[in-house]
Parts: sequence; structure tokens; C-alpha cells
Amino acid sequence: QVQLVESGGRLVQAGGSLRLSCAASGSIIKINRMAWYRQAPGKQRELVAAITSGGTTNYVDSVKGRFTISSDNAKNTAYLQMNSLKPEDTAVYFCNAEVARIQLGSMVSLNYWGQGTQVTVSS
Repeated sequence: QVQLVESGGRLVQAGGSLRLSCAASGSIIKINRMAWYRQAPGKQRELVAAITSGGTTNYVDSVKGRFTISSDNAKNTAYLQMNSLKPEDTAVYFCNAEVARIQLGSMVSLNYWGQGTQVTVSS
């Protein structure tokens, strides 16, 4: 089994910064991709940022230039540095990982989600 644990969410004023962390643990051969999604009340979950094991990143347009995703492959951990936060960034942020592991004797790639961490940006 694989577990993802997020941390770092809290209440912050507009213009402030936060750093989210996501640590993966369990039966992991390799993490191919880690990503951060967010879901605001009444809205669909959206991809915020993603990073591959090779370091390729992509971002939703609304956070480009403000958020930075990074990872420490040795620690199976991803980070999301969020600067110049806006009230519209308020959401529950979820970590997602695409994990390669052995299952029933075969290598498989499975998707896992964390429990989410609340980010609230006050105006």
C-alpha cells in the first residue's frame, strides 16, 4: 500500500506565501509523477501543478509565475511553494502521485491521493 501525507495548509493573508509538502511512503519502486490539485467549494477539482521524475513541470495558467512545484526523489516528497496568494486560491489542496510498484508479481503504475490540506487566503 502507498500513503500520501500532505502538510502546510493554513490561513494566510492575501499576498502571503505558503509551502505545501506531500510525503509518499509504502511499497514504492518509483514515483513517475507527483501533482497538486485543488478543489474549492462548489467547483470541480483542478490540476494546479505537476512534476515528473525527470523534473518536467506544468502549471495551470492561473498560478504561473506565483507557484513552484519541486520534488525530492530520494525522499519521495513533493512541494508546492505558493507566493502572492490570492483569495481565489482558497481551496483544499490534494497531492496525487503516479507510483510504480510490484503487484501480484508484475510492475504496475497506480494513482494515489492524499487526504487534502486546507488553504484559506483572506482578503
